Amino acid sequence: MEFVASFVDAVNNVLWGWLLLFLLCGTGIFYTFRLRFIQVRKFGYAFKRLLGNASLHGESADKTGMSSFQALTTAIAAQVGTGNIAGAATAIAAGGPGAIFWMWLSAFFGMATNYSEAVLALKYKETNENGETVGGPAYYIRAAFKGPFGKALAVFFSIAIILACGFMGNMVQSNSIGAACEAAFGLNPVHAGIFVAVLGGFIFIGGTKRIARVTEKLVPIMAVLYVLGCLVVICANITAIPEAFKTIFVMAFSPESAGGGALGITIQKAMRFGVARGLFSNEAGMGSTPHAHALAKVKHPDDQGVMAMIAVFIDTFVVLTCTALVIVVTGTWTSGLTGTALAQSAFGTVFGSFGNTFIAICLFFFAFSTIISWYFFGEVNVKALLGTQFVKFYAIIALGFIVLGSSLKVDLVWNISDMFNGLMVLPNLLALLALSGVVVAIAKSKESEK
Repeated sequence: MEFVASFVDAVNNVLWGWLLLFLLCGTGIFYTFRLRFIQVRKFGYAFKRLLGNASLHGESADKTGMSSFQALTTAIAAQVGTGNIAGAATAIAAGGPGAIFWMWLSAFFGMATNYSEAVLALKYKETNENGETVGGPAYYIRAAFKGPFGKALAVFFSIAIILACGFMGNMVQSNSIGAACEAAFGLNPVHAGIFVAVLGGFIFIGGTKRIARVTEKLVPIMAVLYVLGCLVVICANITAIPEAFKTIFVMAFSPESAGGGALGITIQKAMRFGVARGLFSNEAGMGSTPHAHALAKVKHPDDQGVMAMIAVFIDTFVVLTCTALVIVVTGTWTSGLTGTALAQSAFGTVFGSFGNTFIAICLFFFAFSTIISWYFFGEVNVKALLGTQFVKFYAIIALGFIVLGSSLKVDLVWNISDMFNGLMVLPNLLALLALSGVVVAIAKSKESEK
């Protein structure tokens, strides 16, 4: 196990040191210029589509896909997870408030990347042997690279995402739920894991239709409740808001002048932790959310591409920023705490002992929604790799990992999940860059309709 841990750490140090940060941000910058700042030009149109399609009781999903809003909420369910609470807190603890600026910057460019992933997923979606619509990176990777090389890259991606999301990732999500329930309610983590597995199994059995029905209701409600909780804390410290924004911008470029030097915070740390946590949270370029957007019933791929942009905006500029502001305006970022404990401390300054309970409840819904979507993303790749006959076998293993992960110390499992997350990014980005001409053509074809 020591050898495995050392090997995983070595791979992660290479992948998540600067390599992936450079590639992910670089791809976002590349698409931002190729698409002529589409995240700015079409933001109003995207927001109008969001409001026009939003519904807690949308059309019923079927084999041919789901509504545009259901596809969006399924994607956001994966994006808005424990990283929006614990991840944001960790970035600020390690990189200071300046990390928030770099989260914003990476998310801005990530909006263009997410647009490209969504339109390619729709462009190259297929119908499998059961008449189901399926799509995602495994399909557009094969389109980008013909022959054995493309097939090998697609297989590599599918294996990586099944392990990263369906198994290891959901294991650590259930661990977050178990730990939060134990701290807030004294509940045995295993019991929490069993409850999550039973509830998850009920949803999994219902297939795409039930997953779409759950996410379209769960995601808007959980996001609104969490943001409202954040606003209560922020408003209670309203006089600290101007200073908080000043601290964010100053520490993004000159940590020492804002007291960061005493905490060992540098520009490099602020940039690294801000970009890494931001990208890990909104998943732009990672190849996960295209599986949901591929099923959207839209007239033109661009219609869902702009919705994918909004998903990144909601995840980072709304939910993640709310967490960050709570931590900065309360001044708890200098407490020496990190992760969930830091978030609980920040909310506790206003909510008192209820702060722990509030975070536990939010973590449960955030993590559970991520479990639903990550399971679904893995299922799509099981179908692509092995066929639909293996889906039930995959579901049983995934549920076992959920229960197992609820009570274990999963540092190694989390690191393994990080490793496969990083590995699946590589073939996805290669395909995105290779198909950039297709993405630009799709964007132009939509604009020519007007």
